[in-house]
Amino acid sequence: MNQPTTLRNRVQSIDVLRGIVMVIMALDHVRDFFFKADVSSGGASLAMDPTNLATTTPWLFFTRWITHFCAPTFVFLAGTSVFLMGQKRTKSQISVFLIKRGFWLVFVELVIITFGWTYNPFFNLFILQVIWAIGISMILLGILVLLPFWLIFVLGVIIVFGHNLLDYPEINKNLRGGWFSDLIYFSNFSIYSLGKDHFFLIVYAFLPWLGVMMLGYCFGKLYRKTVDPLWRRKKLLLMGGSLVLLFIIIRLLKGYGDPVAMSQQPRGSVFTVLSFLNVNKYPPSLAFLSMTIGTAMIVLALLENVQNKVTGFFRTYGRVPMFYYILHFYIIHTVAIIVFFAQGYSTNEIVTKNNPFLFKPPGFGFGLPCVYAVWLFVFLVLYPLCKKYDRYKSTHSKWWLSYI
Repeated sequence: MNQPTTLRNRVQSIDVLRGIVMVIMALDHVRDFFFKADVSSGGASLAMDPTNLATTTPWLFFTRWITHFCAPTFVFLAGTSVFLMGQKRTKSQISVFLIKRGFWLVFVELVIITFGWTYNPFFNLFILQVIWAIGISMILLGILVLLPFWLIFVLGVIIVFGHNLLDYPEINKNLRGGWFSDLIYFSNFSIYSLGKDHFFLIVYAFLPWLGVMMLGYCFGKLYRKTVDPLWRRKKLLLMGGSLVLLFIIIRLLKGYGDPVAMSQQPRGSVFTVLSFLNVNKYPPSLAFLSMTIGTAMIVLALLENVQNKVTGFFRTYGRVPMFYYILHFYIIHTVAIIVFFAQGYSTNEIVTKNNPFLFKPPGFGFGLPCVYAVWLFVFLVLYPLCKKYDRYKSTHSKWWLSYI
């Protein structure tokens, strides 16, 4: 039996890697909803910041740290997918598609995903996270894609390798301040008012992510049909290894590339190692991007031509990432409602003062073992839904399918 055309024409290793990071990503969001720290080891502050080396545990740290690989890999591969799409369309067609899809993603973030996070029908808080950053980056890439390929590459390199210059006070002193500069680069969970009782939270400043998408677009050249797979595998290992080495050098030199240098930790050598790994995501530093994207390239090399039941499992998620991403928030939050009532909370505790997230009162949740159990439940429940939707996409050519 022949495979559907859409399956034959896709790069399987990219779909598999995208599926892996989608599954891992859900762990972080389950933790956001359900993790309740022991008060004696840091309490609520620990739940909010699991990478705080003064209070975290190694298990909690790695629960958060492993999910660092998700956003950069996803954004990078989004750029790669744009390049591969461009092999069958004109630049003007790609430009129009990217701009339209970018605006659609911004809408999805502000309305559909924000509601999935909060279940707050009054939208007291709009959250600008990774889908917003991808949307804005796609709009801008829709313009930049009309430029020569070499110029897109050069601009991407300048942004990714040079954006940490903005961390220096001598450079940023006249640039910081206000929502616009935070949207571009400086935000670290910055909150701004939209009027009485309505706010927006900037989690992802878009400039570094634009650079990641641009380099991902250029990376797509490695996956042209004329490229020898063995040669590509060697290049992937070389580039990935070089980026991981750059990450190590940045951390050891304790200089440019991350705003917070590693340091000797009073809690012992294990926490000193964690300090080495604890790089900045908001905005993503050069060390952060080197560590994550470098590892992603190595994994892509290892996945080249590997097809079995395990890769097939993850490929299912990777072929319908937007469908998975939107749906997993609603499943997680629905489970949270069930746990809310199961833990004995009443309806008058659904809304918490100064908290836009419904069904999340103080003291709600449980420890890490149960967090992992919920995570397992969430992505396994999603598997048959993703498989069914993927089958539908593979056998239908409706225009709206390219937007979900």
